[in-house]
Formats: sequence, C-alpha cells, structure tokens
Amino acid sequence: MTWIIVIGGVILIVLLIIGVVVSSNSERSIVEERLSQYLEDDSQKNIDKDAQKSVITDWVSKRVEKTSYGDRIARELARADLKFKVAEYFILIFLSIFLVALILWFIGNRHPVSALIGAVIGGIAPGQYVKAQQKQRLRKFNDQLPDMLNLMVNGLRAGYSTMQAMEAISKELPPPINDEFRRVVQEMQIGIPMETALENLLRRIPSEDLDFVVTAINVQREVGGNLSEILDNISFTIRERIRIKGEVRVLTAQVRASGSVLSLIPFGLTLILWFLNPDYLLSVTQGGPLCTGIIICVVLGLISSSYFIMMKIADIEV
Repeated sequence: MTWIIVIGGVILIVLLIIGVVVSSNSERSIVEERLSQYLEDDSQKNIDKDAQKSVITDWVSKRVEKTSYGDRIARELARADLKFKVAEYFILIFLSIFLVALILWFIGNRHPVSALIGAVIGGIAPGQYVKAQQKQRLRKFNDQLPDMLNLMVNGLRAGYSTMQAMEAISKELPPPINDEFRRVVQEMQIGIPMETALENLLRRIPSEDLDFVVTAINVQREVGGNLSEILDNISFTIRERIRIKGEVRVLTAQVRASGSVLSLIPFGLTLILWFLNPDYLLSVTQGGPLCTGIIICVVLGLISSSYFIMMKIADIEV
C-alpha cells in the first residue's frame, strides 16, 4: 500500500510538471488578458475576470487580486513570462507543498520532520523556478538589446516613426525582445501613451540598459533632438558594458560556483543523513533545546555569512 501511494505521488508530480511546461509555453488567445497585468487602469485590470472558468481560481483571485502581495506576484510572473494567474500560481505552490511533503514523509519513515522538510522544499521550489526564469529572460533581453537599438536606429534613419520602428522590432527580432515590444505596440494601439507603455516595459524588464533607452526616448519626445544619433551612442555603450560584464562573469565564475556549492553541501549532507540515519542527527538534541537552538543558529549564521561574503567578492559593478 505504501509503494502504491508513493508511485501515485510520483505520477502526480510528473503530471504537475507537464502541466507547468504546457501552461508556460501556451499563448493567450485574448490580447487584453495579457495587457491587463501591466496597465494601471482599473478597467483594464478587470478584463480577464470573464476568462476565469475554474471556481477555485475565481475564488482565490477575488481575494488576492486587490492585495499588494498579489500585485507583486503578478509582476514576478510577468517578468518570468509565465502564463499563470496569481490564483493558479498559489494553487501550484499548495500542490507542490502537499506532494513533496507526502513523498518525503513516506521515504523518511513517516516522521513528521520529514513531512516538514518536504513542505519547505515544495514551497521554495516554485519561487526558485520563477526567479531562474526571470534571470534567464533578463539575460537574453540584455544580450538582444544592442541588435534592437541598431534596428531601431536604421528604421529611424530610413524615415520610420518611433512606433513603426518598435513594430519592426516586434516582427524582425527573436524572443523575448520581440514579445515585449509587441506588447508595447499593442498598448499604444489601444490608446495608452508611449511614456506609460515604456514604463510598463521597464517594470516587466528591470534592466539598467533598458532604462537608458527609455529615458532617452522620453527626453527626446519632450525636448526634441536626433533620436537615432542618441540611440546609436547608447548602443555602443551597451555593447561595451555587455562585453565587460561577460569578461567579469567568466573571471568570477569559480568564486560564485564555489560559494553556491560550499553553502549547499551542509544542507545536502544533513538531508542525506536524516533519511539514512535520523537517530544520528537527533542525538544533537540531547543537550537540551537551548543547546540545540544555539548550534543551529551558529551553523546557519556561518553558512549564510560565508555565502554572502563570497557573493560580494564576485559582485563587481560595471
């Protein structure tokens, strides 16, 4: 019976992963449903309510859509380009917590601590996946930014307007930069001012290089000037920054990898020892709760301090 439940839990996790991949790669059929996450107008935020078909999703959405935490989660999902509603993301977290806790509870001799470890891992995993997607997408966007600027400069010099140049970017360049500028063009087509559309773009893509471009476009629209020449100079600066950042990333890769691996080794060994011989780890509690708490705090403090010191050494501003 135990093996049947474990196998069933594994199957559920596989199905959950497949559902995440399919949902992440699917395209929305309604343009307003994608734009409503980024527009500040309350009427636009209410467009996607009719598209919610699940009773659970609708119930959760009504309770989180007006909270600051729900807005922050929606912004994080938008930055990772995950096609989830906030309620769907919360349901995913609850399922991950339950399934991982159930599996580790059976593997860990049905000990409550094993279920607690599984719940913690299941609760952290979705957030780490979202952050990894954000970093990967932001890196791709920054790498494509010089090509975008060159295409925009050529379009402006050929007589295109700023909006036409952005539309050409949305058609010619690969994702993710074409998807983001397609959203900007769609927002302007439905009547959103260019300044607001560019602010929404910068909120979805928190890039310092993109901030330079948006600032240059907004200033040129207010005071005038040769936008193509300004963007050409910015393109050269961004290319040099990307080159220097790449060199710094290569030179500091060993330090960053060492800090991550050395910080994860104690936690990995603790988990392995817990599932192999829990009595050995529980022997640390023989000194009493005060002694146990002091040991745990000292160990966590040393690990976290060493990790942040090594990451600070590898963090070089360009």
